[in-house]
Amino acid sequence: MMIQGIVSVDKRKCKVFLEEGFAFLLYKSEAERYGIKEGEELSDPVYRKLVEEVLKPRAKEYALYLLGSFGRTSKEMEGKLQKAGYPPEVCGFVMKFLEEYRLLDDRAYASSYVRTYGRKKSKRQLIYEMQQKGISSQIVGEALLEEPINEEECVREALCKRLKGRTEISYEERNRLGAWLGRKGYSFDVIKRVLREFCD
Repeated sequence: MMIQGIVSVDKRKCKVFLEEGFAFLLYKSEAERYGIKEGEELSDPVYRKLVEEVLKPRAKEYALYLLGSFGRTSKEMEGKLQKAGYPPEVCGFVMKFLEEYRLLDDRAYASSYVRTYGRKKSKRQLIYEMQQKGISSQIVGEALLEEPINEEECVREALCKRLKGRTEISYEERNRLGAWLGRKGYSFDVIKRVLREFCD
């Protein structure tokens, strides 16, 4: 593997480019220690040593740090590792480690997400957000079965909060509130049923 370029990121770090493009991020002291020089060959033994001694431990530490703040889905974690500049084989190693030790669990994440946001968001919105996070439709469906959402109750709570205790609304306000709830993903039927409770 030919080292095509070494580009400084800041005073301490640099990006290393091989023939295929960007390969990994190193501290400049590490690049010097492993003999990483632009225009020179990066031998397979040196690359393997670099992966095992530097990149894998650092990626694992980074992943654990990310999990310390709040949960992540598998897709989110993989994206973070890639964005941080770790090569595919290092990302794969870390993902396998996290899954093996059940530090990443999309099922548990989905259940927790529904428990946390089930009273604040519509079912449609929850499904969309979880799928955006890379959770499969099957797992999303199972989580919603485990933690059923009463959308009528959610709409009622949202209206009470919005109206700050008022129970009577005009026809025009009813239409505006209906449109607002529709944008939040609640179905027309549910909105209509709950809005009937608020008299002119």
